[in-house]
Amino acid sequence: MSAPLTFDDPRVKRVTREMKLYDRRPDALIQILHIVQEIFGYLPEMVLRLVAKELRVPASRVYGVSTFYHYFSLKARGDHQCLVCMGTACYVKGAGKILDQLQKAFGVRPGEVTPDGKLGLAQARCLGACGLAPAVVYDEEILARVDPAKIAATVQEKLRGS
Repeated sequence: MSAPLTFDDPRVKRVTREMKLYDRRPDALIQILHIVQEIFGYLPEMVLRLVAKELRVPASRVYGVSTFYHYFSLKARGDHQCLVCMGTACYVKGAGKILDQLQKAFGVRPGEVTPDGKLGLAQARCLGACGLAPAVVYDEEILARVDPAKIAATVQEKLRGS
């Protein structure tokens, strides 16, 4: 288990510097959260409290924005992300089977990370890629018209190539 974050952590100091670049403007909240997500890979609670204080916005607003947008995560993610679209078009074309195959192959459920920390599995309500259904996003690459029988091998190959 890693040590708790402190204000002396270089990543926390970087977030503080970034907030200064935005003049600690409350309307920069989403940009700041993107920076935090980029630095940490997720949004640590301690840093969210710091952001709320520095931007002078209620912690509830910071938390609300953090949980509203799918891009943000309150939990540490794997080195690589596999996101399965569960929107209507994708679901009708086999998204449930895709998710089942990934869960079986990697032993994780949506919202979990493999024990080695290499892969995080997630699901989304809709990616807006209905014409590509069923769609999966691996890291930031959209995989279109995914074959449920081949998805585990595809992800395994991508993990080996990284």
